[in-house]
Amino acid sequence: MTFHKTADTLIKGSKTLPRKFYTQLDILNQEFKKIFHNNWVCIGRDSDLTTKGQYITIQLGSESIIVLKSNKDKIKAFFNVCRHRGTRICNNNKGKFSKTIQCPYHGWTYDLNGKLVGSPHMEETNDFNKSDYPLFPIKIKQWKGFLFINLNENPSNLNETFKPINNLLHSWELKNLSVIDKKRYTINCNWKLIIQNYCECYHCPLIHPQLAEIHNYLGGENNLYAGPFLGGYMNFNSDKESITTSGKYCCPPIKGVKGRDLHRVYYYSLFPNMLLSLHPEYVMYHTVWPNGADKCIVNCSWLFLEENANNHKNSIYEAIDFWDKTNKQDWEICEYSQLGINSKKYSPSPYSGQESLLAAFDEYYINQMDK
Repeated sequence: MTFHKTADTLIKGSKTLPRKFYTQLDILNQEFKKIFHNNWVCIGRDSDLTTKGQYITIQLGSESIIVLKSNKDKIKAFFNVCRHRGTRICNNNKGKFSKTIQCPYHGWTYDLNGKLVGSPHMEETNDFNKSDYPLFPIKIKQWKGFLFINLNENPSNLNETFKPINNLLHSWELKNLSVIDKKRYTINCNWKLIIQNYCECYHCPLIHPQLAEIHNYLGGENNLYAGPFLGGYMNFNSDKESITTSGKYCCPPIKGVKGRDLHRVYYYSLFPNMLLSLHPEYVMYHTVWPNGADKCIVNCSWLFLEENANNHKNSIYEAIDFWDKTNKQDWEICEYSQLGINSKKYSPSPYSGQESLLAAFDEYYINQMDK
């Protein structure tokens, strides 16, 4: 796949999105319906659920989703809605079911596969059959150790959808990496500002002076510059090895990473909510969750080979601490962006050549919203 300099793929005449896309609740509701309920959304790692009955809940607009480990090999997802009178079954963010899932209202009970196994006094109802009332399932797929859900009843094939990016990531052995640390951030800005911020380093010299010392903000080249997947690489400066506080490896490189990839970081956004950063010795990923027109939640995790993490327990935090600081710098400037966009004087302005991926994101986003 051919790489192109960032400025070479700028869509001619492209401008920033109008104000309404960052401020209006009706737009956010459309985003949930047309984007987050109709695309493969990253919800975390399969290692987040390790024991039978363990669960998390996900909120996507008006829809609440239960994701659970149904047995040692299977992870399933269901709408968090009792089939009796529609009561929300589970109100905790995470936890563990014993052997069943029980609605708190009238005690309808389901097994971990969503099958209705208990329905008090329903034998008094003519022609009632428990098999007709399982929990509504949601499509869930595992990809390189990550979990994705899709609320569409007839979603696209995940493997086909992910073909453009699938073969680019083999060297990092993503399925074999372990989450060593994770952080959750609450940010007062529209979710798209986080994605757009990630897709350019035009801001790096001013916002991230330490990062700018590690890689040249003008040195990026992209091999994905249209569609749902966007990104490419940035070369490290000659005296740097990786993105850490020292600029050196925080542990040995991942075994499959060789040649030029030992001297680069790759940044990819996966529409709509995943950001994937591939370093020689570790991987960082973010998931971005709308929590209002001008608020969002970002979960960030750092992945290492477990052997490296065990043997370099202190030094790996050179990477984690560096990126935690860099993340917070980004979140602060995104909040300032939101404050400015809230003004009636904000109006769309031309993108620079260093913002070509933002223009590409906007184009794909608008296409999704227009469907």
